[in-house]
Amino acid sequence: MRILTLGLLALLYSFLSFSQENTSIEDIKKKKYYTQKLSSGSIKLDGVPTEPEWEAVEWGGGDFIGYRPFEGKEPTYQTKFKIIYDDKYLYVAYRAYDAEPDSIVQRMSRRDEFPGDWVEINIDSYHDLRSAFSFTISASGVRGEEFISNNGNNWDSSWNPIWQAKTNIDEEGWTAEVKIPLSQLRFGKNPDKVWGFQIQRILFRNQERSIFQPIPQSSGVWVSGFAELHGLEEVKPQKQIEIAPYTVAKMERGPAQTGNPFQTGKNSNITAGVDGKVAVTSDMILDFTINPDFGQVEADPSQVRIDGFQNFFQERRPFFIESRNIFEYELTGSQAGGDYDSDLLFYSRRIGSSPHSYPDLADSEYADVPQNTSILGAAKFSGKSKNGWSIGILESVTQEEIATIKGENSERTEIVEPQTNYFVSRIQKDIKGGETVIGGILTSVNRKGNLNDLLHNDAFTGGFDLLHYWKNRTYYIKGSAIFSHVTGSAEKIYNTQTSFEHLFQRPDSDRLSVDPTRTSLTGSGGTIRIGKSGGTGKGEKGRVFNFDSGVTYRSPELELNDIGFMQTANEINHFTWAGFRYPKSFGKFRNARINYNHFFKWDFDGQLMFQLFNVNAHATFQNNWSMGSGLNWNTFDVSNNALRGGSAIRRPPGFGQWGYINSDQRKKIQAFAQGSYFVGKDAVMNFTNVNFTLSAQPIDAMSVSLSTGYNHSYRKQDQYVSQVSYGDVIRTIVSSVNQNTWRYTLRLNYNITPDLTLQYYGQPFITRPEYEGYGYVKDPLNKSYNDRFHRFTSSQITEQDGSFMIDENGDGETDYSFGDPNFNFMQFRSNLVARWEYKAGSELYLVWSQGNTPDTGNYWEQTLNQNLFSNLFGQQANNIFLVKLTYRFLK
Repeated sequence: MRILTLGLLALLYSFLSFSQENTSIEDIKKKKYYTQKLSSGSIKLDGVPTEPEWEAVEWGGGDFIGYRPFEGKEPTYQTKFKIIYDDKYLYVAYRAYDAEPDSIVQRMSRRDEFPGDWVEINIDSYHDLRSAFSFTISASGVRGEEFISNNGNNWDSSWNPIWQAKTNIDEEGWTAEVKIPLSQLRFGKNPDKVWGFQIQRILFRNQERSIFQPIPQSSGVWVSGFAELHGLEEVKPQKQIEIAPYTVAKMERGPAQTGNPFQTGKNSNITAGVDGKVAVTSDMILDFTINPDFGQVEADPSQVRIDGFQNFFQERRPFFIESRNIFEYELTGSQAGGDYDSDLLFYSRRIGSSPHSYPDLADSEYADVPQNTSILGAAKFSGKSKNGWSIGILESVTQEEIATIKGENSERTEIVEPQTNYFVSRIQKDIKGGETVIGGILTSVNRKGNLNDLLHNDAFTGGFDLLHYWKNRTYYIKGSAIFSHVTGSAEKIYNTQTSFEHLFQRPDSDRLSVDPTRTSLTGSGGTIRIGKSGGTGKGEKGRVFNFDSGVTYRSPELELNDIGFMQTANEINHFTWAGFRYPKSFGKFRNARINYNHFFKWDFDGQLMFQLFNVNAHATFQNNWSMGSGLNWNTFDVSNNALRGGSAIRRPPGFGQWGYINSDQRKKIQAFAQGSYFVGKDAVMNFTNVNFTLSAQPIDAMSVSLSTGYNHSYRKQDQYVSQVSYGDVIRTIVSSVNQNTWRYTLRLNYNITPDLTLQYYGQPFITRPEYEGYGYVKDPLNKSYNDRFHRFTSSQITEQDGSFMIDENGDGETDYSFGDPNFNFMQFRSNLVARWEYKAGSELYLVWSQGNTPDTGNYWEQTLNQNLFSNLFGQQANNIFLVKLTYRFLK
């Protein structure tokens, strides 16, 4: 507690010392540009703005100013633009001057990766000073778009509107013409429209960014600082209707399994569905999908954990990632990452996940079980009104999934997933131009059918949040409160109470106890935090001091995992981050930053669980190389979860360091290296992680990268293995564990044209934890590490038929036993995708997916990598060939 008090006093001192810093953003005059409506004629989109219609307006710009790295300085080359519109489209023309047109970088890439030289326009058509639509065109013709929210703190590239652009290179530099349907923007019906806008350009070979409207990097704002676009009186809201039916032909080939009627090595089918988008009002959109298919989506990376925590996978499915910013609600309180604090009220990967049940099979039985739960349909209603109301409603229904089981003379079915309805509603209100934002969220999961012992019948979560800025958005205070309520059978609620996230059965908790008669649980959580995100830069380096500090709690009964993501409940976390940023170029540096963090955690019994201190520094040099490093000092660590319901256990304190280095990204060949290690006191544990990526761009149309990652972890004695009964005593079996993991990732992108691309992703993966030195937990909170455990002697433990037999009292009889926990997991996943956008919004996909999760084979006879490659590529893999055709009808 003394350390916490000193940390808070230091934070208060820093706050008072820098409280006089005021951002100068309000002192900068906002530029204005006046557009006009086309009276006649049309724009031929060829990248050369020479049509007479462009003469209706004047060139804007010519006075762009440096943003990075030389803020406020004259950029190397200037940029001009024109903006006009008609009844259906907004047109933007660019003139990007360059005295060396042969040096313009025309790299190509996937959409949204912004390769080479580019120019973009950000449009705040809501004019809410918080959100904007971004359209980027590279000199090579690659398009990118993002939805900007939270005043520039969030840039969501999953937004995928329909628009067009062309570019051209000439003796003065390069030009572009952009055509944006007004239906892809959101705005009100008021006649005196004013939109915010910003135009920025990157000169790739100099890694130089310039902007039209000056916005100091130290201000901590983006959208609220935009220039103003006037002359939009005749712009009328559009009734957007997009219908995109699709059909998918799928063929699967793989190894046949003798005697298994479901694994013949061959399977084929044809499916169809439809996606749609309808503008209910000028600023509210209804998105829907019926029988969606995500066969073209890149495979998830392989992950294996032995610590009991869930794996987290990023959402990759287009329907769920578009507009996801509206539905985001995190009970988060730190920038620590990892498992310290990472809860979501809505985690869309729960929808359509693998079935929760698997049938029990006799020796002669085989089962056909769906790999994923089918989504019958889903719909989203989302948007933002002119009065500052942001609304998001999502509804999805997944079907009941049934496994078919066949034996020698029998056949039966079994439900493995009930029909389920998922509902999410999110609302926010901007007050005073977003200086204050209030919001709320409500979710529900309702299931039909059986599986009462596995799944809740109903699950509800809700919350309220508040964000307030002051001193020109320099300082902020954030708060959120949430609740959860789950219902189910007594058996299911008992399982929830004793699950890894809750562990009410822990014998050392004074507050927790299991009630086997309960049929519901109600929990709560909350966060309060205060911070500074802007300020006037000090001196030539533009030094800015920022901080963020607060407290988060999760009550023991909080349960989010039916539709959200929660690692563990029963925590009270305190966090503080403070740091200096140097955004301006100085000496050998283009920019730099230095940070300090500390994290503390308690449970609801008042037990201190965790203390961590961290310092780190990062810099980008004038040669465009970048690097960073940090030190972690973990002074105290107690885990309530490590023994899976046994008592809490003290874990050794330790010290770690991490660092990375990244080469100049302008070069055709780039390298990235990262490494970290952590060593526990008295060398009773250590962790090492090394990653290396080599990227190459042999030609502008092709990029390839190869990554390799190695992870090694060692724990001397405190790795959980099992729990067994010994008379009236529950023994928690632990061991030492030595785990090695390798992964290799290959990515290849080839752009035949900006709209015709070939993409490959492949990743072999292997992990091998080796358990040894078995024993049981004796005194889990003892300060002496060796006194926490009893290690079995050679006379107490014998191995027999894949199990360990324990004669604890030495009477020659087996007192208890547990299975051998050693395993060897390997997997290969790959996707080869050819994508052709043959018409705006209409696409053809040709996909080859390959996967292999073989038997572990020669576990001890080969090294880790020999085992990986001989088993993965020495056996027949599962191959899926898919053709998907979508056609978008746009009105």
